Amino acid sequence: MNRALLISANLVLSLFSTAFAQDAKLIEAAKKEGGKVVVYGSLDSDTGDAIGNAFLKKTGIKMDYWRASSTKVMDRATSEYRAGKPLFDVLINNASPMQILFKEGIVGKYDSPSAKGFSKDVIDPDLGPRYRNVVIGIIYNKDAIKPADAPKSLEDLVKPQYKGKVVMADPRQHTTTTQWLASLHKVMGQEKADRFIHDLAATKPALVESYIPAAERVITAETPIAIAFVRYVFLYGQKGAPLDYVRLGKMLGDGHHIAPSSKASNPNAAKAFIDFFLADESMELMTKIGGEFVNRKGIKPPLPDAEKIQFVEMLDLDKNAYQEKSREYGKLFGK
Repeated sequence: MNRALLISANLVLSLFSTAFAQDAKLIEAAKKEGGKVVVYGSLDSDTGDAIGNAFLKKTGIKMDYWRASSTKVMDRATSEYRAGKPLFDVLINNASPMQILFKEGIVGKYDSPSAKGFSKDVIDPDLGPRYRNVVIGIIYNKDAIKPADAPKSLEDLVKPQYKGKVVMADPRQHTTTTQWLASLHKVMGQEKADRFIHDLAATKPALVESYIPAAERVITAETPIAIAFVRYVFLYGQKGAPLDYVRLGKMLGDGHHIAPSSKASNPNAAKAFIDFFLADESMELMTKIGGEFVNRKGIKPPLPDAEKIQFVEMLDLDKNAYQEKSREYGKLFGK
């Protein structure tokens, strides 16, 4: 063999062996901690459990997953931290709550080697890759409302024919909805957005805790139209739900991140889980099970016409801005 090729081949093998040894060393350290990782997140339970099972199969480390809305995840993590007893090792949540938690020292920074599979433009200097985009739009029950009769724009939601047929997450308790309302000017312009928010509140839409109960009301046709994640069309469609979404073109959404607890009981297991979570196998599971819009290179969502969606990232609200907007929208939607 050519000497240069031989040296190159040995270097590649050496690098591969080193990387493998480091992974094995991390996993071994995680097993010595207790062989488990506690994860809190807003990622759907079905997807989270599938990732946990795949992680267990690959590493022998068990994942305990607690799933709740983004707001409840942030609240529980904050309460535990302030009580001096954080029980979670890893947190998975929306970008804005994660930024708040990072600034308050509740989650920490970890530069995972799996981050190399993401473009630089989706990598936050503190929280790492924005592993998925959650896209918010209009979903509807196509058995209850024929596609020809469905709204064609956000502004259509306030028309008389849809009064009493719309459900949304309550902005008084759901941070993502607060963020969505505050960001509408990015796709509508400030004047139209302000008028739309007031008109929408005046129609008195049904208010629920989060996007999942909103989708469930659409599935049963109790309230056939919802402002929710458009990926629910794929997620619940796999189970036979007659859902479709309005092709709005530009759609607001939020990025999601994963980060370790700053006081993790199982810090090595936390790193090992994050490495796995951000890698191909986990990202593929998210897409196939939940129809997620993941940002890892080469993985596309299965939702029809997903490639036509123009993703517009929502405003990054700090804690004070959340409180201010929550009070503002609470007065409007609570009347």
